[in-house]
Amino acid sequence: MFLGVLSDTVMACRNGCCCSAVNEDNARFLMLAVLIVLYLLCGAAVFSALEQPKERQAKERWVQRFESFTHKHNLNRTDLEIFLRYYEEANVAGIRVDRLRPRWDFTGAFYFVGTVVSTIGFGMTTPATVSGKVFLIFYGLIGCASTILFFNLFLERIITVLAFVLKSCHELQRRRQGVVPHIGHRGAPLPVTRDGPVDRDSLAGWKPSVYYVMLILCVAAMVISCCASAMYSAMEGWGYLDSLYFCFVTFSTIGFGDMVSSQKVAYDGIQTAYRLGNFLFLLMGVCCIYSLFNVISIVIKQTLNWLLRKLDVLCCRGCCPARITKKIRPRRNTVMPSSTAHPRAQRTVSIETDAVNESETDGGRRMSGEMISMRDFLAANKVNLAQMQKQLSEAAVNGTPQPSGSNQNRQNGFSGGVGALGIMKNRLAETSVDR
Repeated sequence: MFLGVLSDTVMACRNGCCCSAVNEDNARFLMLAVLIVLYLLCGAAVFSALEQPKERQAKERWVQRFESFTHKHNLNRTDLEIFLRYYEEANVAGIRVDRLRPRWDFTGAFYFVGTVVSTIGFGMTTPATVSGKVFLIFYGLIGCASTILFFNLFLERIITVLAFVLKSCHELQRRRQGVVPHIGHRGAPLPVTRDGPVDRDSLAGWKPSVYYVMLILCVAAMVISCCASAMYSAMEGWGYLDSLYFCFVTFSTIGFGDMVSSQKVAYDGIQTAYRLGNFLFLLMGVCCIYSLFNVISIVIKQTLNWLLRKLDVLCCRGCCPARITKKIRPRRNTVMPSSTAHPRAQRTVSIETDAVNESETDGGRRMSGEMISMRDFLAANKVNLAQMQKQLSEAAVNGTPQPSGSNQNRQNGFSGGVGALGIMKNRLAETSVDR
């Protein structure tokens, strides 16, 4: 892919302009990759400056204590190092100096599989047998996939609930103003979409903004984290800030394992209630943070699109001012005529895709006597040819042609995509094809 992008760029630069060389998806991917690398470099610099002095102090303190202990008890340095390696092996198996709960009884194993399927992976409990490691591979494959599907469906329910609340509030406000009759009234008008009248219970057209969804998920994640931190501070003896740190590391499924909840043998008579609360907080927190991450990714994608437009304008202004209004070349399967630079171009939806194209208006049409090139002719008829070929193939297989995929997606409310981005596509205001 990089070689293809490079060859396109070289060919465009030979023609005098490199603005239209990069495909939009490839440009967004390359920009995101560069930004992630810069983000990693900045994060490494910050953490190195913050944590390296502490690491050096801990290492110097350990050397001093080790030397003092060997001199005080007259021990051989090599024998003591061998003994410490034995303890490290026991530590990996779950043996600690402090008395902790058993790791592989039923409750401990249930806690372990919960960290596996949620992809938290604290690392404080790991299988030591060969059969356990082999079983973990297949168990985690199905469990992680099922849990990610559950998180995606949770995000879909959140968006659906917000759309229902927005619709209810809007209808209540209009009924108070006397604009719309009551729902049960016979004369109440039905909402109308492009596909005709829809049922009153339908949420078609009620797409919440991605910023509203992000705000609500942020508030929910903060409330859950604050409540969970208060519980962990009281039950585990951690500081409140340490508890907040544990909540973010756990809910985001980073799972360092330096702090793990519900590991003591007993919790002053409320052990069952605490473990149940710990399970519920982990479940709700992981769902909210996972959904929040996916919504933030939509905002990041919008920011990348804005940066691409700005860079495209600056590039064209520098190398070919006559083509300032030309956009970055759209996706490979997007249909777009060559003359799309008119500022008053209309927006149409391409066949088989949700991409928005631009078509010519009256001000941008050719004169009747002007010759049209073969490229423009093929581009203008590509949609009709593709639709005709699809209908003929479906008629040959099924006997009757089926409606296009984009219409089906709008009718059943699903975008047809895979994963969280596929669920959010065409279900939020910023990702709708009707914008």
